[in-house]
Amino acid sequence: MNHDKLKWIYLASLSLIWGSSFILIEQAIKGLSSIQVGALRLTITAIIVFSIGGNKIKLIERQQWKWIFLTALAGSFFPVFLFAIAQEQLDSAVASMLNSLTPLNTVIFGILLFGVKTSKLQIYGVLIGLVGALVLIFAGANFNPNQNYWYSIFIAFATIGYGLNVNMIKRHLNNLNALAIVTGNFLFLIVPALIILASTGFFGTILENKEMQVSLGYVAILSLFGTAIAKVIYNRLVQISSPVFASSVTYTMPLVAIFWGVLAGETLSFYQILGGIVILVGVYLVNRRKKKPTTL
Repeated sequence: MNHDKLKWIYLASLSLIWGSSFILIEQAIKGLSSIQVGALRLTITAIIVFSIGGNKIKLIERQQWKWIFLTALAGSFFPVFLFAIAQEQLDSAVASMLNSLTPLNTVIFGILLFGVKTSKLQIYGVLIGLVGALVLIFAGANFNPNQNYWYSIFIAFATIGYGLNVNMIKRHLNNLNALAIVTGNFLFLIVPALIILASTGFFGTILENKEMQVSLGYVAILSLFGTAIAKVIYNRLVQISSPVFASSVTYTMPLVAIFWGVLAGETLSFYQILGGIVILVGVYLVNRRKKKPTTL
């Protein structure tokens, strides 16, 4: 299958997986602390990727390890904790909407730090998508006025990490196997994750606390699909498309999150529908190519 078709399949898959991950985090923090959720997510994911991608480590060249380490921090380590902390005060749909800041940060850091050339059309697409995300955020705020929106800062910092991560992968790891990148990332993260998890007293209480055990199940599902599988797909998407297009998945994720909300009995307002349509227009413009002039 050619890359043009494949990238849309990857985008749709990631939208479904990551759009569902926020509700899993929301369920997980009912029995676990936000720090435990983050550390567990890293630990379980590391075990999964080591079991399926351990032999890919040899594909990483010496000069690439620096970027493997930096992408591990920016794309995995800090975000998993920041999102879990934020969702102690923000519901899953709002968190997914705020994550739509990622494409904007991707463009900003791509231009400032990586010399990425971005077309006006892509910039317009990012800004339009951002407007759609803001419509969703404010519409959600009207339905949930008691949430502490100061916790949005944690998600804003996480999206900065995502923006840096996607640019580093595209610039410095574009030819490296996607699974090798993820496996290398978690080679750095497994030890600090275990240390953090142990410091929370998790291992001394998990066998006696049924609520923690249920939450552990949610984290396991989140780790398998939302981190291990999704990271490999995302890295491959970055490689076969542009950083801006890959990060535009954060504009489609809120649609899935809202869908889960509707299934849970939440109401969907006109403005949320409008915001979703604006988001899709933004994604379309981000991917649209300029037509080549025809010759007679």
